[in-house]
Amino acid sequence: IPLLQKMKLQPEIEKDGSISDKLKVGQEVLVQVAKEPISTKGPRLTAEISFAGRFMVLIPFIDRVSVSQKIKSREERARLRQLVQSIKPKNFGVIIRTNAEEKRVAELDAELKVLVKRWEDTAEKLPKAKAPSLVFEETGRTVGLLRDIFSPSFEQIHINDQDVAKQIAEYVGLIAPDRKNVVKHYNGAAPILDNFGITKQIKSLFGKTVTFKNGAYLIIEHTEALHVIDVNSGNRNKQSLGQEDSAFEVNVAAAEEIARQLRLRDMGGIIVVDFIDMSSGDHRNKLFNKMNEFLASDRAKHKILPLSKFGLMQITRQRVRPEMELATSEV
Repeated sequence: IPLLQKMKLQPEIEKDGSISDKLKVGQEVLVQVAKEPISTKGPRLTAEISFAGRFMVLIPFIDRVSVSQKIKSREERARLRQLVQSIKPKNFGVIIRTNAEEKRVAELDAELKVLVKRWEDTAEKLPKAKAPSLVFEETGRTVGLLRDIFSPSFEQIHINDQDVAKQIAEYVGLIAPDRKNVVKHYNGAAPILDNFGITKQIKSLFGKTVTFKNGAYLIIEHTEALHVIDVNSGNRNKQSLGQEDSAFEVNVAAAEEIARQLRLRDMGGIIVVDFIDMSSGDHRNKLFNKMNEFLASDRAKHKILPLSKFGLMQITRQRVRPEMELATSEV
C-alpha cells in the first residue's frame, strides 16, 4: 500500500447520490460501524474511517481540519486549527475535540502520532484480509470511556480487577500525569458495586418508576416511535408552598433527574416530557432554561423545545446505541 501522503485524493462523493452508482455487487470496501444496531434497524456503516483519541479524531483520505463547536473562543479555535494544520501529515483530516482546548503542541503531536500509527497498522492488514474480516477494533470499553469523559474533576476511580487497574493507571498517567493517583484497586469484602451504592442505581435504570426529591417520581415508558416521561408530585406536602410554586419546584427537580436518566439509560430519538401544569409564563420559561442548563454537559447532540400550552416538552437526543432496557420480574 503506498503511503497515504503520496496518494492523490479523489473528489468526495455527493451526499445525495445513489450507492449503486459507486459500488458494485461483490466489491470489497473498507467500512466502519458508525452506529450500533437498534431494534429492527441494522448497524449503520460508513466508508469515512476515523480513529478517535482524547484530543482529536483522525480521518484518512480527507485533507482538512475542523474544530469542535463547543470551543467558543475564536482565538483558541484559530490557534488549534493552525497548530494541527502544521503538524498533521498530508491527506489526513483531523477533527479537534473539546478536550484539546488550551493543550500544548507536544500533547497534541504525541496523540496524533499514535492515531497515525493505528491507521498504518490497519492499512498493513488490508492486502491479506479476506472479506468479511476485522482489521481494526476500538480500544477496550473502559479505556474508551475514560478517553471520552475523563476530567480533572475526577477524585477517585475504583477498579476491582488488578490488571485492569494497572492498565487504567497507565492510561491516566499518559493523559493526565498529575492525576494518576486517582486510580485505586478495590479489594474489599463487599462486591464493589454494593460497596459504592451503584447496585441500587443500576436497578433504578431498569424500572418504569424513578423516585427523586421529596417523594416525587417519574414514569418512563418506551414505544417504537418515542419515549414518554410523566412527572408526578407523589405524596409531597404542598402546604408550605402555593400550588403554582410547588409545581415549579417539582418540575425543576424532575428536569434535573430527567437529564440524568437520559444519560444513564442512553435514551435517544424523541423524548416527550409531561410536566406538572403551571400557569405562570415566567415559571415555564425558567423551566425551559433549567432543562437546557441540566443537559448542557450531555455529550450526545440534543435539542430542546419550549413547553407547549399543554405542558409538554419535546427533546430530541442523538441515538448512539440502544437505550438501557431490561425486562425484570420477581419470583
